[in-house]
Amino acid sequence: MRHLPGADPELVLLGHRFEELERIPLSDMTREEINALVQELGFYRKASPDEPVPPEYLRAPARPAGGTPDHADL
Repeated sequence: MRHLPGADPELVLLGHRFEELERIPLSDMTREEINALVQELGFYRKASPDEPVPPEYLRAPARPAGGTPDHADL
Protein backbone atom coordinates (compact mmCIF):
# COMPACT_ATOMS: atom_id res chain seq x y z
CA MET A 1 0.00 0.00 0.00
CA ARG A 2 1.29 3.42 -0.92
CA HIS A 3 0.04 6.63 0.63
CA LEU A 4 0.05 9.58 -1.76
CA PRO A 5 -0.52 12.87 0.11
CA GLY A 6 -3.41 14.83 -1.38
CA ALA A 7 -4.63 11.96 -3.57
CA ASP A 8 -8.20 10.73 -3.31
CA PRO A 9 -8.28 7.29 -1.67
CA GLU A 10 -8.94 4.41 -4.03
CA LEU A 11 -8.68 0.65 -3.97
CA VAL A 12 -6.53 -0.62 -6.83
CA LEU A 13 -7.12 -4.27 -7.73
CA LEU A 14 -4.20 -6.09 -9.34
CA GLY A 15 -4.04 -9.40 -11.18
CA HIS A 16 -1.59 -12.26 -10.64
CA ARG A 17 1.01 -10.48 -12.77
CA PHE A 18 0.45 -7.19 -10.94
CA GLU A 19 -1.45 -5.66 -13.86
CA GLU A 20 -4.10 -3.15 -12.86
CA LEU A 21 -7.59 -4.60 -13.20
CA GLU A 22 -9.80 -1.99 -11.58
CA ARG A 23 -9.75 1.22 -9.51
CA ILE A 24 -12.52 1.81 -7.01
CA PRO A 25 -12.86 5.31 -5.46
CA LEU A 26 -13.27 5.17 -1.67
CA SER A 27 -13.63 8.84 -0.69
CA ASP A 28 -17.44 8.77 -0.51
CA MET A 29 -17.62 5.44 1.35
CA THR A 30 -17.84 4.80 5.09
CA ARG A 31 -15.59 2.31 6.86
CA GLU A 32 -18.52 -0.13 7.02
CA GLU A 33 -19.12 0.20 3.26
CA ILE A 34 -15.43 -0.37 2.52
CA ASN A 35 -15.37 -3.43 4.79
CA ALA A 36 -18.43 -4.83 2.98
CA LEU A 37 -16.85 -4.09 -0.41
CA VAL A 38 -13.61 -5.96 0.28
CA GLN A 39 -15.58 -8.89 1.67
CA GLU A 40 -17.76 -8.96 -1.48
CA LEU A 41 -14.59 -8.90 -3.59
CA GLY A 42 -13.39 -12.08 -1.89
CA PHE A 43 -10.74 -10.80 0.51
CA TYR A 44 -10.20 -12.90 3.65
CA ARG A 45 -10.41 -11.19 7.04
CA LYS A 46 -8.34 -12.74 9.80
CA ALA A 47 -9.82 -12.95 13.30
CA SER A 48 -6.50 -11.77 14.77
CA PRO A 49 -3.26 -10.38 13.31
CA ASP A 50 -1.35 -13.56 14.21
CA GLU A 51 -3.84 -15.95 12.58
CA PRO A 52 -2.47 -17.66 9.44
CA VAL A 53 -4.26 -17.12 6.14
CA PRO A 54 -5.83 -20.33 4.74
CA PRO A 55 -4.00 -21.60 1.62
CA GLU A 56 -7.02 -21.04 -0.65
CA TYR A 57 -6.89 -17.31 0.17
CA LEU A 58 -3.15 -16.72 -0.23
CA ARG A 59 -3.60 -15.34 -3.75
CA ALA A 60 -7.29 -14.52 -3.54
CA PRO A 61 -9.05 -12.57 -4.82
CA ALA A 62 -6.42 -12.03 -7.54
CA ARG A 63 -7.72 -13.07 -10.92
CA PRO A 64 -6.43 -12.99 -14.48
CA ALA A 65 -7.17 -9.92 -16.58
CA GLY A 66 -9.52 -10.16 -19.52
CA GLY A 67 -9.68 -13.92 -19.93
CA THR A 68 -5.92 -14.46 -19.75
CA PRO A 69 -5.11 -18.06 -18.71
CA ASP A 70 -4.51 -18.39 -14.99
CA HIS A 71 -1.03 -19.94 -15.04
CA ALA A 72 1.46 -18.83 -12.41
CA ASP A 73 4.40 -19.98 -14.57
CA LEU A 74 3.56 -17.84 -17.63
